[in-house]
Amino acid sequence: MKSNMLNLGCVMIIVTTLFAQVPTDKGTNPKSGESIDFNKARSIFQKQSNGVKLTQEEADYLERAKAARKSGQQKNSRMIGGKDKIGLKPLNEMTEEDQYLGQDGGLYGNGKNTPPNAHHNSAMAAISRLKPRNNSGDPDEKGTIGFVSISMSNATQEFSMFKQFADADPSKSKFLKIIDCAQGGQAMAEWVDPKAKPWEEAGKRLSAAGVSPNQVQVAWIKLANKGPNGDLKEHGEKLEKDALAVIQNAKAKFPNLQLAYLSSRIYGGYSTGALNPEPYAYESAFPVRWLIQRQIKGEESLSFEGTKVRAPVLLWGPYLWADGVNPRQSDKLAYNREDLASDGTHPSQAGRQKVANVMLEFFKNDPLAKSWFLK
Repeated sequence: MKSNMLNLGCVMIIVTTLFAQVPTDKGTNPKSGESIDFNKARSIFQKQSNGVKLTQEEADYLERAKAARKSGQQKNSRMIGGKDKIGLKPLNEMTEEDQYLGQDGGLYGNGKNTPPNAHHNSAMAAISRLKPRNNSGDPDEKGTIGFVSISMSNATQEFSMFKQFADADPSKSKFLKIIDCAQGGQAMAEWVDPKAKPWEEAGKRLSAAGVSPNQVQVAWIKLANKGPNGDLKEHGEKLEKDALAVIQNAKAKFPNLQLAYLSSRIYGGYSTGALNPEPYAYESAFPVRWLIQRQIKGEESLSFEGTKVRAPVLLWGPYLWADGVNPRQSDKLAYNREDLASDGTHPSQAGRQKVANVMLEFFKNDPLAKSWFLK
């Protein structure tokens, strides 16, 4: 009897883990290119484990699903999960001499966490253009400065909590209206098409808040894609390319958008799957920096002045990554297991509050941000 129960327990463990490490419930068979439904595969495997004879079609499908899963594991061989720390140094605490895969430290590079003087002045000029505006976008003393979020599930969970804290803070500017336009499942790749559903939903949220696209003047964009693969160059350049399109779309849709604050992910070492584990979460900071550096160098695709304006001025927003339980030296930020939900990727209620507090502190105290965020 004990032996039978032990065997049953082993079977249940196998059932629950066989297809656990896949980024979504869909995959692709590497040989045939067939789309694989892993929920269906799990069901077939459960059936087989219960001693039910599979049809030939079911058995073949299960084999194809195993091949697709194996291929996904190989692509994500760098994936780190179930760790309370991974030993990497936060980008804002790395020096110019520190190196990570050929990248030096500092949010803006060269060990610096503040923008170069010329870019700082460009940001100040953009801030001078932030004015309460009416629905048509004209300056109006009774108007609004719209501040929106653009990104995926983690972002909406964090930004919506930040909105609660900010709206309750008496020091916030009375002209500032915060609208959470980030949406679950809608990472950078899903916002690339300017006609995509996330933009449609964002328009609905603005309308519900009584804010027109002409009144949106500041954005917070959190850079992330689902199920990243490969090394920093491979997945980083994909994220950078997608985020560039999102930034350009935002400027086209919100003509008075002056500033976009960019952030990367929180700690992903507790992850139980391939949605965005470490070191991908950590490495999402580098595409943020690459984009800002490209704008600083005057790249036309990110021009914010002249006759061909294609982007707002880009700045680092709050840098949210810390090495798990290892507190950052600067502000003691750390992420305990209870700060993440059961999947180890999305923030728990405690985690949302922690991130929201970091965000509020940033916008109230950053030398550039506080000039428009506060009264």
